[in-house]
Amino acid sequence: MNISIARLHQGKPFPAAPLAGHGGAASNADVTNRKNLLLLIHLRWLAVAGQVLTILVTQYWFVIPLPLTEMAGVVLFLVGLNIFSLLALRGNRRISNAQLFVALIFDMAALTTQLYLSGGASNPFVSLYLLQITLGAVLLAPWSTWILVVTASACFVFLIFVFQPIALSHHGGSDLLALHLRGMFICFVLAAGLIVIFMTRINRNLRERDAYLADLRQRSAEEDHIVRMGLLASGAAHELGTPLSTISVILSDWRQMQGVKRNRELSEDVAEMQAQIERCKSIVTGILMSSGQARGEGTIRTTIRHFLDDLVQEWRVSRQPSRLDFSNGFQPDEPIVSDTALRQVIFNVLDNALEASHDWVGIAAERQDEKLVFTVKDRGPGFDKDILAGLGQPYMSSKGRPGGGLGLFLVFNVVRKLGGDVSARNMEEGACVTLSLPLAALTDGDDREI
Repeated sequence: MNISIARLHQGKPFPAAPLAGHGGAASNADVTNRKNLLLLIHLRWLAVAGQVLTILVTQYWFVIPLPLTEMAGVVLFLVGLNIFSLLALRGNRRISNAQLFVALIFDMAALTTQLYLSGGASNPFVSLYLLQITLGAVLLAPWSTWILVVTASACFVFLIFVFQPIALSHHGGSDLLALHLRGMFICFVLAAGLIVIFMTRINRNLRERDAYLADLRQRSAEEDHIVRMGLLASGAAHELGTPLSTISVILSDWRQMQGVKRNRELSEDVAEMQAQIERCKSIVTGILMSSGQARGEGTIRTTIRHFLDDLVQEWRVSRQPSRLDFSNGFQPDEPIVSDTALRQVIFNVLDNALEASHDWVGIAAERQDEKLVFTVKDRGPGFDKDILAGLGQPYMSSKGRPGGGLGLFLVFNVVRKLGGDVSARNMEEGACVTLSLPLAALTDGDDREI
């Protein structure tokens, strides 16, 4: 398992998951504010529908004359405000706390205007100010909420003294009380419904945020784990260099001995040991070079088809599987820079398949839209259910040896760092692992680093 561990922590943060820094915090705040503005837009549509229904019922059912033209103008203002808010959401500009505050101030102004046109503070719908203060307390910064409270209180006091009275000459005292109670009931139902809708959406947003933060913490822990493994791997590579060179010298001396030369079988065994020692030295050298190598040093420009052809051929020669079926259907081809870490990731997946199925390994590569899809199949026993459920976690392995299960863990992290994903499933006979990589992360012009 020759993964360039020490290089993994040197690149960019995981896509869409900034782990630290003011830029990541600002981005998260903007996402939250966008969700909150969208929630306000939905509630405003409900408020518009509620106002239209209330005006119609009051005008034509209770036969209470209202200034329909002016009140319709307020409704149209709210519709225009919603359209403007939707356009702001579609743009790339950040949504700030101040913008949410201004939006709620406009809503309060519209409510105040409607109350002014329909009886002022005596209107039972005056308690809808509490709904707007509730929205502000949840969505806004504390200073904004207190300004909202002061503004709502000032509007309430204003409506006590300044309002447009409603003509109710044909209603008696008992009728007025009954109408007021009906209005209070309608206001209660409307406010309760909007609060339930609002709080349900807020709770869903909070759950999504908690899940997002938990994912960030998990990824941060995995990166720390990989950094520690990289340091250990680099140290081990330094320590192994001397004994490997010593063994190589001893084997070279053995091959020159007459007794070994005369024994053909022994000579072949020594030659095989020397070849394996050279392979170990090559792996150690690769770890040491990749731990400090910057992208662009000694890069090899190729194409995806040639990269995969060379990779599979190299693996075939070094591992010598009994049967290997390879289908390279990637078309049209794309230029890339040959990446050692990606090569080693694919080697690791192929090694796992060969270990599970010595008789046959199947490989297929294809292009799906703007992605490279690389599939490896085997005819082994497949994955255990527990391993499939925790796929990508360290030390999840059925091999039963200490330190097992790191291979796929590193594969998952490298592929995810490239913006791709890894999936695994069991088939009727054997298992299938699929790597899906965006071409933008592989092509020649991308300035990424693993």
